[in-house]
Amino acid sequence: MLLDIAIASKDYLSADGRPRRALEDLRLTLKRGEAGAVVGPSGCGKTTLLRIVAGLDRDFAGNVALPHHGRLGMVFQEPRLLPWRSVADNIQIAAPHASRAEIEGLLDTLGLAGHAEHFPRQLSLGLARRAALARALAIKPDLLLLDEPLVSLDAALAIELRDLLARLIDETHVTTLIVTHDLAEAIALADKIFILSPRPARVAAVLDIATPRRLMTLEAAEALTLKARTAIAALRE
Repeated sequence: MLLDIAIASKDYLSADGRPRRALEDLRLTLKRGEAGAVVGPSGCGKTTLLRIVAGLDRDFAGNVALPHHGRLGMVFQEPRLLPWRSVADNIQIAAPHASRAEIEGLLDTLGLAGHAEHFPRQLSLGLARRAALARALAIKPDLLLLDEPLVSLDAALAIELRDLLARLIDETHVTTLIVTHDLAEAIALADKIFILSPRPARVAAVLDIATPRRLMTLEAAEALTLKARTAIAALRE
């Protein structure tokens, strides 16, 4: 019932045709219902890691054991909604066994009740991200993967959607792996923070967050932020 990632190596060819190593000796685990956030320097391989876990990149040495049935829900950096389909249809295509009532309930929970028949071009970026999240949750995933879910949103909207995500993770108890560059986002959403080293990336430090997401105080968040920044700074020395 846990997510167990053990990547010995992940290589790719650079633009000049030379091999480059993105990930090496990377190991992380999550128990059922835990949320983990992966943070690290830009370009270190965070999204590559998520693609491997999602099964979109199988060209690596190692093993990924998925929780339970291994049913995945993924939210990409871009919403990736089908532009010729309505919001409700985008969800139904991804989750054909979901009832109309279940879809309507998700839309209501995510603040999309009035947008079921709208097309993606009619949505703001914030609404489109909510629709992408609804699509991922509609399949009732055993593992939810979030790749920079709040990127490019203005600060107020990002906080609003972050708080909604935290509530949904708590209520659904879905094992969740989040890639983010934002420490505040990681602290607000995760039970564990995995700090990656520069490339080739490995898990250089793990921070356990004992405070429940929705009970996090400003003082506790600031202490965790300092601890994380200290760990990141140590990697540069």
